[in-house]
Amino acid sequence: MTYTLESDSLQIQINHRGMEISSIKNKENEFEYLWQGDPAVWAGQAPILFPIVGALKDGKTSHLGKEYHLDKHGFIRNNEKAKVVKQDKNSIVFQLKSDNETLAVYPFEFIFEVSFELKHKCLKVSHSVTNSGSEDMYYSIGAHPAFICPIEGETTLSEYSLGFPEVENDCTYHILPGGLIGDKSDKVLDNSSTIQLHEHIFDGDALIFKHLKSRSITLNHKDRGPLVAMEFNDFDYLGIWAKPGAAFVCIEPWLGVGDAADHSGILSEKDGIRKLSPNQTEVKCYTIDVLE
Repeated sequence: MTYTLESDSLQIQINHRGMEISSIKNKENEFEYLWQGDPAVWAGQAPILFPIVGALKDGKTSHLGKEYHLDKHGFIRNNEKAKVVKQDKNSIVFQLKSDNETLAVYPFEFIFEVSFELKHKCLKVSHSVTNSGSEDMYYSIGAHPAFICPIEGETTLSEYSLGFPEVENDCTYHILPGGLIGDKSDKVLDNSSTIQLHEHIFDGDALIFKHLKSRSITLNHKDRGPLVAMEFNDFDYLGIWAKPGAAFVCIEPWLGVGDAADHSGILSEKDGIRKLSPNQTEVKCYTIDVLE
């Protein structure tokens, strides 16, 4: 099932499965900004990453001496158990609660809500995480929207760039087989506010930034100018990824990253992990603005 939000400028569609954005369309010219998914390339469009981001070392983690197995990016993607708890023309709120199935792979009781609010050309996505259990809860969260790039009829990724409002100096970390984060890094932003995209930029997997000053980013075309912008004030890390040769680029704000190759395997010791006390709630938001 798909839900539709509308403003004067945009039409947004959201799949019930995974609470995943499936369309960001300009109503004036019918232009689609979001990758439409292709199982032969990558079936995702904008999966929600919870309660982990990235891969676990050996596919497992431990808490209080007990071992748990979680797939890469957690269990929200493809989950069909969320309930709609509020809906109108411009907004919708989904809610997912822990159950026996989640407790088998993740040892905490929680209430997870995702709200989508559309105003003019801005979509605000808010993630609310509540610890509904009796012990401290550890979690990570992230977003993974894929924007069409290059546009059909254009030939190369080199027509596009990513821009930051601040001059940045940051590196990206090597990703090892199995999705683990290595200890080697490459300087990508060297006193620069621009990343020039090209066909080989993702040959080594995602670009992972941990020390950006900027908390917004734009996807730009060499002739059309800025296409979309994302603001991610509530998120510490940023991932940028595409399958080599695919016609999309993912801009991914994260709270947490995949396990390092030398990680202890203990959930509470993961890089970027969040801790919630019993009955505590955190809300983390990002926005997508269409600039054309």
